[in-house]
Amino acid sequence: MHIILQVAFVGLLGFAGWLFAKNSMQIRRNILLGKAEDLSDNKPQRWRNLMLLALGQKKMFKNPLVAVMHFIIYAGFIIINIEVLEIILDGILGTHRLFFPALGSFYTFLINFFEILALSVIVVCVIFLVRRNIIKLKRFASKDLNGWPRSDANYILLTEIILMSLFLLMNSADRTLQLQNIEHYNNTGSFIISGNLSNLFSNFNTSSLIAIERTAWWIHIIGILVFLNYLPYSKHLHIMLAFPNAWYARLGAPGKMDNMKSIQNEVLYAMQPELAPTGEVAPQKFGAKDVMDLSWKSLLDAYSCTECGRCSASCPANQTGKLLSPRKIMMDTRDRLTEVGKNITANREFKDDGKTLLNNYVTVEELRACTTCNACVEACPVSISPLDIILELRRSLIMEDSNAPQEWNTMFSNIENNFAPWKFSPDDRDKWVEELV
Repeated sequence: MHIILQVAFVGLLGFAGWLFAKNSMQIRRNILLGKAEDLSDNKPQRWRNLMLLALGQKKMFKNPLVAVMHFIIYAGFIIINIEVLEIILDGILGTHRLFFPALGSFYTFLINFFEILALSVIVVCVIFLVRRNIIKLKRFASKDLNGWPRSDANYILLTEIILMSLFLLMNSADRTLQLQNIEHYNNTGSFIISGNLSNLFSNFNTSSLIAIERTAWWIHIIGILVFLNYLPYSKHLHIMLAFPNAWYARLGAPGKMDNMKSIQNEVLYAMQPELAPTGEVAPQKFGAKDVMDLSWKSLLDAYSCTECGRCSASCPANQTGKLLSPRKIMMDTRDRLTEVGKNITANREFKDDGKTLLNNYVTVEELRACTTCNACVEACPVSISPLDIILELRRSLIMEDSNAPQEWNTMFSNIENNFAPWKFSPDDRDKWVEELV
């Protein structure tokens, strides 16, 4: 029987690992559909970003209470994986509490620490559920999250509560079996939380206790493997992608706009045709109309988005009732990229589906509402830049579609003719000085 269970466990583990790797490679392929961009400079600063922004969650601590609660969930997810490692090895080898003989009393200390962390995660998840569904904080009540995104966030919190509860239940039944001196259940010493909960099982017979402990063990590890393969479909993928996203953050001055060399050349050659090199191919397009026209970093941003809404809460356009929501820009980009990825998977190449990120997902009104103030970039805890996507889409809108408000067209015309936004001849620009004489 033990051999059958071991084989079943190895098969389950192998299938879950294969499925996660397959989905991860598809996400990687989707990200690399974006245009090339070199972000390999200044490695010391990138290491600092990785440690402070991704691992240390520095930006979260602008609100210390929320930051501590979020850090508890984050630490619970990362640290308790040490316990998951033991469960996986026990399942493969057919052992029980494999690490205990080698670690002794330190093992008991570790499990006690994990249990305190597990209980803390349960409490914090309940608080976060209340904030989202009862108190309904403004950034969580936004229409951006209507439908699947709101359900996704709740599913994640409920799943973490269930997984941590199963961990404590498993340990409680295990401790009761230890006290009854049942074979294979080595006495590890009392655990700080499950040791007290084990009193609830004191009247259960041995077979019932083993059934409870084994059932909790199996559901716990199956739940973790299912959750692992849920990540690629969920905003919770940020727990993994926050690290590469922090590493590959753009290190230039925040809000700095990169001029398009191709546009500069177009203007230069129009004014001085003799400088135009012979045989030079004109750029095929300006800006970005679809996800393939964006930088791969912007696509990584889209997959890294936590949907926390701090960007939209900081956006002056959003807060004054404009249609723009930086969070929605990121979610729309991810949704479109996912759709393009499915298209490629089905057809082995991208077949034109008559849709684009611009217009079909992100509207002209949203793009025009942006003031390029950089507040969304500053607010993001994982170094995402909705502004880069907005700027590229706006460039396409204006330079490819010639779609700009009349006020903007007037300004563009003045700059072209008068070298300034105002309708005054350059020769008349200093006439105001005459009034001072």
